[in-house]
Amino acid sequence: MFKILGSDGKEYGPIDATVVREWIRERRANGKTRIQVEGHADWVELGSLAEFAPDLSAATTPPPLPPRLGATPAGATSATGPKTSGMAIASLVLGLVGFCGVTAIIGMILGLVSLIKIGKSNGQLKGKGLAISGMIVSSVMFFVFLAAAAGVLLPALSKARYQRQYDRPQYSDCGVNVKKIALAIRLYADEHEGKCPPAAQWCDDVLPNLDGRQIFKCPQRRGAESAYGFNAKLAGRTLSAIPPDTVIIFETDKGWNATGGESEVVTSPPHGRNFVFGFADGSVREITKEELAELRWEP
Repeated sequence: MFKILGSDGKEYGPIDATVVREWIRERRANGKTRIQVEGHADWVELGSLAEFAPDLSAATTPPPLPPRLGATPAGATSATGPKTSGMAIASLVLGLVGFCGVTAIIGMILGLVSLIKIGKSNGQLKGKGLAISGMIVSSVMFFVFLAAAAGVLLPALSKARYQRQYDRPQYSDCGVNVKKIALAIRLYADEHEGKCPPAAQWCDDVLPNLDGRQIFKCPQRRGAESAYGFNAKLAGRTLSAIPPDTVIIFETDKGWNATGGESEVVTSPPHGRNFVFGFADGSVREITKEELAELRWEP
């Protein structure tokens, strides 16, 4: 195999001896043409190679011209130049319309594939910048889509969960009452250096933060002045230091300003099979009788 140094200063090849002879016949190479034999670093004159002497003697000697015959200079690209990767263009376009999420994912994939193809094309493909831009735009649009979807779905899911928790017969009013009392305790803490009310008169202390005494009444036990008790172990404690899953309000039949712990919880659920509990983080949950032993009472 050989390489030819054309009159334009460019290297052509590698080519075999048949092509060299054809170029000699077509007067595109002569004895002065510089040639490099494969495996050798030196460039020599074509006339110094004995195997081509008969071909050179049979031809006249015109000025050397650059070879053609479809040969491409070493390290050069085709005459029309490298093509832009269609995948890179598609990646950017899909990224720009990636508001639906799926097109953004496809845009990221096409951008990555086009980068790999461009890297392996030896200069025959261009569009690296388009591919990178397509990946970036697709990624941004995908996360925008996720954020938008979360903004729509999360409130709906939260509302559905709230409705499942409170919109049941004989439970909604009681659950809302416990929620309001738990919030009133948090408001009391905000007004008293972050501390929960004392046990002795906790109902009286949080009452100013409620709509009235009726909030303490259970819809199924209208005769009781108060249907809820306060976890005595939290009295005077700093609310922010209490683990969020700690019981703060429970159902009891001990009356106004009732406090205590597990032993003061009503023996039978007033709402069918579940008890209603409020927790230190302000949440309210239904608890079955079997789950009572798993509740946290210690701060």
